[in-house]
Amino acid sequence: MISYISSFDVPRELSRPRPLVILGSTGSIGTSALKVIRKNPGIFRIIGLAGARNVKLLAAQANEFRPAVLGVLDSRLAGELKSLLDRGYSPGIVHGMPGYIGMAQMEEAGMILSAMVGAAGLAPTLTAARAGKVILLANKESLVLGGHLIRKACRETGAVILPVDSEHNAVFQALQGHNLSEVESIIITASGGPFRERGPDFMREVTPDQALAHPNWTMGAKISIDSATMMNKGLEIIEAHHLFGISADRIKVLVHPQSIVHSLVSFFDGSLLAHMGVPDMQIPIAHCLGYPERLNVNLAPLNLTAIGNLSFHNPDMQAFPCLKLALKALDRGPSHPVVLNAVNEICVEKFLAGRIGFMDIAAINSRALDEHHNLEMTSLEDILELDSRTRSKVQGWIRT
Repeated sequence: MISYISSFDVPRELSRPRPLVILGSTGSIGTSALKVIRKNPGIFRIIGLAGARNVKLLAAQANEFRPAVLGVLDSRLAGELKSLLDRGYSPGIVHGMPGYIGMAQMEEAGMILSAMVGAAGLAPTLTAARAGKVILLANKESLVLGGHLIRKACRETGAVILPVDSEHNAVFQALQGHNLSEVESIIITASGGPFRERGPDFMREVTPDQALAHPNWTMGAKISIDSATMMNKGLEIIEAHHLFGISADRIKVLVHPQSIVHSLVSFFDGSLLAHMGVPDMQIPIAHCLGYPERLNVNLAPLNLTAIGNLSFHNPDMQAFPCLKLALKALDRGPSHPVVLNAVNEICVEKFLAGRIGFMDIAAINSRALDEHHNLEMTSLEDILELDSRTRSKVQGWIRT
C-alpha cells in the first residue's frame, strides 16, 4: 500500500506558489488542469510543460504561463515550437523520453502531474517517484505496467501519489479518516460507455465514430475507445489494486449510467461511502492540485432533484469481454498486464485507423494473454523490453 492512504502533510517546498510540472499538458487532463490553475491565480507556479505533437497548443500554453522548460516528442517539433514562442521568451526545450524523464526529476519541481497517454508515461512517473516527488497521477498505465516498482520507489523516497482518475480519486476521498482494515470492498463505477445497452451482435459493426461518442465525458480518443470496450474499467481495477493494496476479489465494478457516483467504499459495518459530483475532470484534478485544501473550480453544483434517479447494475461480461481479460491478466502475474496494455494500445490505434473491427480488440487481447507465459518484471528495462516485443508481435498479426 502506498502511504498517502493514511495521511499526507504538504511538504514545505509545496508552499504557495506550488512549483508544478505538467507532463501531457496538451491532452484532455492537461488542458483541464490549466483551467483549474487559471481559476486559482497565485497558487501555482508552472515550471515545466510537456506535450507530444501539438506544438501550436503547447506554444500558446507556454506563452501564457512562461515555464522555464518545455518538452516535445522529437527535435523537429522542438524547432517548430521555438519558432512559435513570443519574442524575448527563451525556455529550455527538451525532446523525447530523455527530455520527459529529465522534467520529471527537476530539482525545483515539487509536484508532477503525470498525464501522458499510455505506456509512455511509465518511465517519467517512476523517475518522479524515485526523486521523491508529489505525483498527481492521471496515467493509469504507469501502475498497470509497473505498480510494484512505483510502490517500492515511494517507500524508499517518501514520494506521494495522489490519484487523478475520477474513480480512484473518489475512493481516496471516501477512505479519508478510515483504515483499510475496515474496508470490505471498493466499488468502481462505470458509465458503460456508448454501448452499455447493446449486445455482441451490434458491437461487431461498431465504427470508430460511434465508439468515440461517449455520452457523459469529454475525453481523448484512446480513453474513449477504452471506455467503449470497458477495458478502462479493467485497467482501473489493476490500478486500484496497486494504489490501495487491496486484492482484486475485493474490487468490484458497477455500471452507473448517470456518472454521478464516481466510486464507493463498502465497510465491514455495512456502511457505504460514495463520492458524488458532476462528470467533469476539473473536480478530481483540483482535489489533487490543492490537497489537502479544496480549490474553487466554479462549476455548477450537483442538482440531485434535476437528476431524479441514480441506477446501478452489473456489467455484461459477454458484451464487454475486455473487463474479464484485465482480471485474468492481474491474476496470472506481473508480466500479463504489460502484455495486455501493449496489445490494447496497438488494437485501439488500428481500430481507429479502420484496420480491425471493434470486437477484434478483445479477441486479439485474449489471444495474446493465452499465448504469454508469465515473466518476472524486476526492472523498468524488463517492462519496456516486453512491451516492445509484444507490440512488434501484434503488429505482425494484424498485418497478416
